[in-house]
Amino acid sequence: HSDLGEVAPEIKASERRTAVAIADLEWREMEGDDCEFRYGDGTNEAQDNDFPTVERSRLQEMLSLLGLETYQVQKLSLQDSLQISFDSMKNWAPQVPKDLPWNFLRKLQALNADARNTTMVLDVLPDARPVEKESQMEEEIIYWDPADDLAADIYSFSELPTPDTPVNPLDLLCALLISSDSFLQQEIVLKMALCQFALPLVLPDSENHYHTFLLWAMRGIVRTWWSQPQRGVGSFREDSVVLSRAPAFAFVRMDVSSNSKSQLLNAVLSPGHRQWDCFWHRDLNLGTNAREISDGLVEMSWFFPSGREDLDIFPEPVTFLNLRGDIGSHWLQFKLLTEISSAVFILTDNISKKEYKLLYSMKESTTKYYFILSPYRGKRNTNLRFLNKLIPVLKIDHSHVLVKVSSTDSDSFVKRIRAIIGNVLRAPCRRVSVEDMAHAARKLGLKVDEDCEECQKAKDRMERITRKIKDSDAYRRDELRLQGDPWRKAAQVEKEFCQLQWAVDPPEKHRAELRRRLLELRMQQNSHDPSSGVQEFISGISSPSLSEKQYFLRWMEWGLARVAQPRLRQPPETLLTLRPKHGGATDLGEPLWPEPLGVEHFLREMGQFYEAESCLVEAGRLPAGQRRFAHFPGLASELLLTGLPLELIDGSTLSMPIRWVTGLLKELHVRLERRSRLVVLSTLGVPGTGKSTLLNTMFGLRFATGKSCSPRGAFMQLITVAEGFSQDLGCDHILVIDSGGLIGGALTSAGDRFELEASLATLLMGLSNVTVISLAETKDIPAAILHAFLRLEKTGHMPNYQFVYQNLHDVSVPGPRPRDKRQLLDPPGDLSRAAAQMEKQSDGFRALAGLAFCDPEKQHIWHIPGLWHGAPPMAAVSLAYSEAIFELKRCLLENIRNGLSNQNKNIQQLIELVRRL
Repeated sequence: HSDLGEVAPEIKASERRTAVAIADLEWREMEGDDCEFRYGDGTNEAQDNDFPTVERSRLQEMLSLLGLETYQVQKLSLQDSLQISFDSMKNWAPQVPKDLPWNFLRKLQALNADARNTTMVLDVLPDARPVEKESQMEEEIIYWDPADDLAADIYSFSELPTPDTPVNPLDLLCALLISSDSFLQQEIVLKMALCQFALPLVLPDSENHYHTFLLWAMRGIVRTWWSQPQRGVGSFREDSVVLSRAPAFAFVRMDVSSNSKSQLLNAVLSPGHRQWDCFWHRDLNLGTNAREISDGLVEMSWFFPSGREDLDIFPEPVTFLNLRGDIGSHWLQFKLLTEISSAVFILTDNISKKEYKLLYSMKESTTKYYFILSPYRGKRNTNLRFLNKLIPVLKIDHSHVLVKVSSTDSDSFVKRIRAIIGNVLRAPCRRVSVEDMAHAARKLGLKVDEDCEECQKAKDRMERITRKIKDSDAYRRDELRLQGDPWRKAAQVEKEFCQLQWAVDPPEKHRAELRRRLLELRMQQNSHDPSSGVQEFISGISSPSLSEKQYFLRWMEWGLARVAQPRLRQPPETLLTLRPKHGGATDLGEPLWPEPLGVEHFLREMGQFYEAESCLVEAGRLPAGQRRFAHFPGLASELLLTGLPLELIDGSTLSMPIRWVTGLLKELHVRLERRSRLVVLSTLGVPGTGKSTLLNTMFGLRFATGKSCSPRGAFMQLITVAEGFSQDLGCDHILVIDSGGLIGGALTSAGDRFELEASLATLLMGLSNVTVISLAETKDIPAAILHAFLRLEKTGHMPNYQFVYQNLHDVSVPGPRPRDKRQLLDPPGDLSRAAAQMEKQSDGFRALAGLAFCDPEKQHIWHIPGLWHGAPPMAAVSLAYSEAIFELKRCLLENIRNGLSNQNKNIQQLIELVRRL
């Protein structure tokens, strides 16, 4: 058929590669987008298996090129993408197309602004270089241009190992999302949001037109912005982007446009003269490469106000949508955009009869339409004729038609677009959430990723729990009965009993009294049954379906965050990390923020049931055969293996439930079998110094960030080392411990409080092979950490230390000069002397360099640049921050590999160390 390419651009003759000519071929359109081939005798392809068929679709070709074919049945998982391997220690560039997905995932995990760059670096002499000697590589960067015939001729007879074809970054994104499970898709989208990349909203399926609306993938994104009511005082608001409503503006292309939608959108979203490339566009590297599978992709981004007049383009949040490809070829996506948008901007050079008919069918739409034309490149008179016909149909006037040619001043044109959007915002207009968009997508027949049976069953279970939560404190008191006073009293008694073990001549009468009180408290706890909410939670994490279990935990996190308590309003820099707001110490007895109700409280309740029962069995008060909760540690260990952070130190009592933790580690040892060699890596520092953000960026972890949502306890998360690398690294897993808000910022006057903080620091550092100490200022070393240094020096257990100075204020501030680093290692004055006096060590105020075995000329001290590039909430993570975190990660792994950290442990040794410490 002569216009086959127009009717069905996804099946072009040049791409079929069929070995024989197909004669007498008719194209017959079926209902909607369904099409089939019929031959002259009336039979179709399915009826004649002997007839030559199309070899492979463009999607299959792309998946094969990128090495993703194997992930079409068993999808790529989040755990797969987070494994530590040889490549984790190399700042390598992709050399062949099959490297591109892994390079993208690694850079995205590190929040690297260059993650979308698909440039490949070809090794000129691949056989001449040693594998480990990257410095000896001779590299040549080739920017492929499919229009450059001369380059094609040169490389056709070159001996260089050239890739078959360049890959458009949008094709790479679509192929990777298609090959990933729901949880990796969610992680990809979340990291893209933190990088301020445009997000995929509708994922096209070029093979069978079964497009997917990515609602679940968006669920984890929470943003903070300045909300200014018409009357009253403004404040910062924090909410899920899936639930908050905002006006939406769509930008689409009709037929051919000389103007780039994506460049125009970037200019509209960027304040000042600096343009951020939120949407990938034709002027970027590889931006002009033909898209093979990503036409039909709908992308989304937002503008969020910051409360600064010089930066706020619009007074309220605004959603921007971008359809890749021509609306005539992707009518379903265009129809969706017209139903959810307040206004649609149509970029085109030509309006033909075909396009006129398409737009005429939208006559019932209440959406506003604007045309952006380049008439000198198209048929000017034809455009005017059709526009005059469309004016009454689409209810537009001549102000809805904008002309942009090469001589048009770009800044003035962008201001005009912003003015149009501002006028729409001031008038009554449609405001929609992503959930509303998903509802409209369902009506149009699009698949919504969240509608799978396992996801919906998990959501229903979450709602049965959360609908009973009217007041967070009341729910904890009535439903989580083993926590609160019973657990605090038991923890205090156990602490006193433990201290007696080290007394020279402990009175037996006092020991017996403590034992009696502990048994009474544990019997009181054991007399309760799990509440209905806890039983429902246990059923959720006991599901035989791993996916349903993971869905349930994610739903619980979001459901509890939404219903348990209103979110504190924090300034926008709290999106990833918080800076200290006050110069004083952080008193853990009087927290600056309430501990939010979270998944950890349900697991904590399970832990207390197990603790109470185990204590009674040990005392002979309960027969082992009558245990009801012995399987609880096994359930928790499975969650740790799926990537959920688990509580190591209880945030409410600031103590460790020893039986629960050791029971969990024993179950972990059983499940890991022979792969149980561990390295323990911990972070310590004052709250607000970016510890959790650093770990999340370095290893792709899920520690909570920000005071408004962070629990106060210490949490641990497990990272798997790839089997092919474990022998070289010397361990099978890395156990990462985040200290959260346990350590204050200065020496407190209360001796008991300081002693508690110092004990917790000693515990975490004593468990660790490697400790990262995060500092906000060059002399901001907490006294509790100095105290722990002195204690551990007596024991001879000194882990490898890395001091990280994080610049939380300004991107442009340079790193500490050598003399500044020396100051960091000098005696911290009163704090060091006070810590030394408490440890009765007269030389405790010596330089920290000697204490920590640090050589100031070596890389024990790191300067991490500022997190943000620009002003939040529209700021992206700075490239310098991402690159510095990668170098720190490489150094940590190199130290582990070279045995510079303390001797690696297996899980059984860790259990014994936990007991002793």
